Amino acid sequence: MSLAPLPSSPAIQTPDKNGVVVEIHHLQKSFGDTPVLRDVNLELHERENLVILGRSGTGKSVLIKCMVGLIIPDGGSIRILDYDLLNLSYEQMNEMRLHVGFSFQGSALYDSMSVRENLEFPLKRNLGISRQRELNERVMNALQDVGLEDAADKMPAELSGGMKKRIGIARTLILNPKIMLYDEPTAGLDPITSIEINELIIKVRDKYKTSSIIITHDISSARHTSDRVIALVDGYSKYEGTFDEIKKTTDPELEPFFNY
Repeated sequence: MSLAPLPSSPAIQTPDKNGVVVEIHHLQKSFGDTPVLRDVNLELHERENLVILGRSGTGKSVLIKCMVGLIIPDGGSIRILDYDLLNLSYEQMNEMRLHVGFSFQGSALYDSMSVRENLEFPLKRNLGISRQRELNERVMNALQDVGLEDAADKMPAELSGGMKKRIGIARTLILNPKIMLYDEPTAGLDPITSIEINELIIKVRDKYKTSSIIITHDISSARHTSDRVIALVDGYSKYEGTFDEIKKTTDPELEPFFNY
């Protein structure tokens, strides 16, 4: 696979081995006179972990927020599963979001709710589940998957940063999404906890058979979690390949990542 820079117009082409679940073509987003996403193209395949690697300020988080409708792009197209994201009604957008789990950088737990209540909330709001027995079963299964069964009755303030990340992932998994989006999953974590989160991302992919996009500037996370990597440089999806292929680039914007 060539690591020559991709032109700013054609979309990245990847062999369709497992079926495509996300397609993004020529995505653009500016804030005022500042372009953030200039021309981003990507495909995500079934049961694939795709890492979006780039320096801070390259538009990685903007990209992932465009994918769940939190930010409206200025141009381009986004197709997730069978949904044309930029042409959905409010009801269709909410329907699409049931299939897409978003693990926020800051975990986004409700501080006034216990861990159990945080996990019950999407079940009640999105699926209309009210029977306590079913709620308990789903909550404990999700907590077991992230290794925190004993944390059900704790408050978020009692949790470490790594535990909050795990609970945030559990709250996302509890709806059985087909696609997982991770925004800087190891940000602010110590090296050992970061390894645990990386291993959890792999476990989620294997158990839930999810397709995942992992936004990161953490080279260790990229190496351990990725099946494939796309590098964002100056708002362009400039390079694509395996981690080892991307590592061979001599682009001055990417070389510092690998000189550690």
